[in-house]
Amino acid sequence: MNPKTILITGTSSGIGKATAKRFAALGWNVVATQRSPEKNTELRALPHVLVTRLDVQDRASIEDAIAAGIDRFGRIDAVVNNAGFGQYGLFEGLSQSQIDQQFQVNVFGVMDVTRAILPHFRSHKNGTIVNVSSGAGVFGLPMISLYCASKFALEGFSEAVSYELASQGITVKLVIPHGGVSSTEFHARSAQEFSKTESLSDYQDFVEKMNAAFAKMAGGRLMDSDYVAGFVEQAVTDGSSRLRYYVGDDARGFVDARLHKGEDAYIAHMHRYFDPEAAK
Repeated sequence: MNPKTILITGTSSGIGKATAKRFAALGWNVVATQRSPEKNTELRALPHVLVTRLDVQDRASIEDAIAAGIDRFGRIDAVVNNAGFGQYGLFEGLSQSQIDQQFQVNVFGVMDVTRAILPHFRSHKNGTIVNVSSGAGVFGLPMISLYCASKFALEGFSEAVSYELASQGITVKLVIPHGGVSSTEFHARSAQEFSKTESLSDYQDFVEKMNAAFAKMAGGRLMDSDYVAGFVEQAVTDGSSRLRYYVGDDARGFVDARLHKGEDAYIAHMHRYFDPEAAK
């Protein structure tokens, strides 16, 4: 039997890179896509790996990457939409261009990759799409409102379209890391995109409290990228119709509160963490 083929976006670092290495080790053909593939040498050295350009904000590059993968390996069996980034800062301090870019990458980019691969998947009446989401698509957090909004949108899109695509033999999955992942450039890019808030002095006390809260959160144990990639592997290969795969120990109880407590109890739980005075 010919090995199966997987296309992965955002493989320059972190979860995407770990996923590419994991599937290559399993004997899959891997289309490892990046915005700047000329900078990568590690993945190129692996057998059955095609490193090629794909920028989720460039639709032509999406079409080209899919065509290159099919030309090299004959077909594509699975797609992992991993590329994404976040922005820290007060919503009021974010520009329209920052808002647009957040959705162009995390939402519209996923939609464009998905739309581009669907004719190929439908022709085989088979295929798996794994979208890498976040705990920030399950619960809302202050200071990352745009990132939360984009991941909430990704969650809703993935669930809704999964019903449509099941009729074509195509499965949609969500892998949802929560709690922080090591060996990734996500936080570095997030810091670069940090919105300026100097002119919003009314928020000063709040921002200081949130910076302390996030520093406390960042001080916790981070998951290894390969650990998360293991859940991507499970989502691609387990043959189930399961939609969501939660990855993390939920030390702060955000996921549990969102999924298993009533609305009032959930909001009270979040206030206790981010605004203890309001929770009294």
